[in-house]
Amino acid sequence: MAQRNFFVGGNWKMNGNKESLEELISTLNTASLHDQTEVVCGAPSIYLDFARCMLDLRIGVAAQNCYNVAKGAFTGEISPAMIKDCGAEWVILGHSERRHVFGESDELIGQKVAHALESDLSVIACIGEKLEEREAGTTEEVVYAQTQVISENVSDWGKVVLAYEPVWAIGTGKTASPEQAQEVHEKLRAWLRSNVSDDVADSVRIIYGGSVTAGNCRELASQNDVDGFLVGGASLKPEFIEIINARA
Repeated sequence: MAQRNFFVGGNWKMNGNKESLEELISTLNTASLHDQTEVVCGAPSIYLDFARCMLDLRIGVAAQNCYNVAKGAFTGEISPAMIKDCGAEWVILGHSERRHVFGESDELIGQKVAHALESDLSVIACIGEKLEEREAGTTEEVVYAQTQVISENVSDWGKVVLAYEPVWAIGTGKTASPEQAQEVHEKLRAWLRSNVSDDVADSVRIIYGGSVTAGNCRELASQNDVDGFLVGGASLKPEFIEIINARA
C-alpha cells in the first residue's frame, strides 16, 4: 500500500493585501508544522512572486488558475510558464468558482490540466457536486464525469492531487460529515482503480474541501480515504495551522 503524504492546501481566493498576507506568512513561517504534511498556499496571481519570496521553502505556492497555452494574445490570463517563473510549483484547476461563477467547461479544465502538467507544474484538480445534484442523487455521476475528463488529460498522476469539494459546502458553513466525505472519497478511489490503475488509486491523494475548520479537521482527517484538505476562508486565519496539524 502506497504511503500517501497528508496534503493541506490553503486557497486564499481573492483576498488579502501585502500587509495582511505578510502577517499571515510570518505566522506560518514561525509555526510548528507537522513534518509529514505537505503544505501549499494558493495566492492571487498578482501576489505569487510576493508569496514565494516571503514564505518558508517548506511551504509550496500555487496559482489559483492558469490558461491552457504558454503565451499569446489572451488578455488577463496567466500561463504555467509564468507561474513557474515566479517560483511557484502548483496550480489549482477546476475550482467550483471557476466552473460555476466563470463558466469554465470540463473540456477547458481538461486542457488546462494537460498543459500545466506538460509544463511541469503540479495540479490540484477540483471536482464536486452542487446541492441540487446531491439532492437528486447524482453525486457519483457528476464527480465521475468530472474525474473522467481530468484523468484523460493526466500524463503523470504523481503530480496531481484530487480535491473533492461539494459545492454546497464551500463557504456556506455546511460541511460534509466525515462519513459523507469518506463515502465519496472511497468511491473516487474505486473509480480510479477501475478506470486508471491500482497504483494510481493507492497513491493519489484525494483531499476534501468545503468549510474545513480547526473544529472539524481532526475528525475529517481520521477518515481512511481523506488525504488532506483544500481550505478556503480558514486558510487566512491562524487556525490554518491547526488544520495543517490535523494528523499530528
